[in-house]
Amino acid sequence: MTQPVQPSPQSQEMLKALRRAVADALEKKRRLGQYAVVWEDGKPVMVGGEAGNAPPSLGVPSPR
Repeated sequence: MTQPVQPSPQSQEMLKALRRAVADALEKKRRLGQYAVVWEDGKPVMVGGEAGNAPPSLGVPSPR
């Protein structure tokens, strides 16, 4: 069995920057009242704002 490899400090900083960018983009969409497609329970799901008004061709379940 192999030991898990610890990501380098540079890789950890890149991941931190990517997470921050995604969080900022989702927050902006929330403030604008737009929907976002996220992954939940193994399936894409539309959440937020105008999720009920999204085009049906996206093939994504409507919000709960």
